[in-house]
Amino acid sequence: MAKKAQQEQQDQGRKAIFRIPATAILAIVVLVVCVTPVAFGGIPGLQALYLVPLGLLWFVQRMRTVATPGGLAVRTMFGHRDLPWTALKGLSITSKARVRAVLDDGSEVALPAVRTRHLPVLSLVSGGLLKDPTGLTDDETGPSESDTTAPGEEAAATAGKDEAETISTESAAEGAPHKE
Repeated sequence: MAKKAQQEQQDQGRKAIFRIPATAILAIVVLVVCVTPVAFGGIPGLQALYLVPLGLLWFVQRMRTVATPGGLAVRTMFGHRDLPWTALKGLSITSKARVRAVLDDGSEVALPAVRTRHLPVLSLVSGGLLKDPTGLTDDETGPSESDTTAPGEEAAATAGKDEAETISTESAAEGAPHKE
């Protein structure tokens, strides 16, 4: 009983923050150093060049996606949007491994700093409302012996009464089972 209550408290406290790494600020500091000789080179008005690093700093500090058990909070440079898990139809992945949230009405919302490698984390935070396409969070104990075979072979696993799923073991050897 106490273990169940502790697990519920732990699930309620789960939160994942996806943002641009803080090391990007180092590049902004280098940009400020490089702009300084030009800004004070004798031509009046070039001090406005300092607006570029300030804008980049604003970008790095603002852009983020926060995933909680209640949904997603998306912060952009000039706005904020809350997306509850129930309002999501699914996720869309772009060609550059960026993730977009697809809403029930068919519109898409870009999720800043979220990439395909973050999908298992989103699945865990959502409490199963968002399925993990990689299959990494399906079983906490790890892959069973029936899920692995010798390289190059395929194993059939029954998912229901008459349904069968083919699992590619080449990707399972890399650590992420791929279901076709």
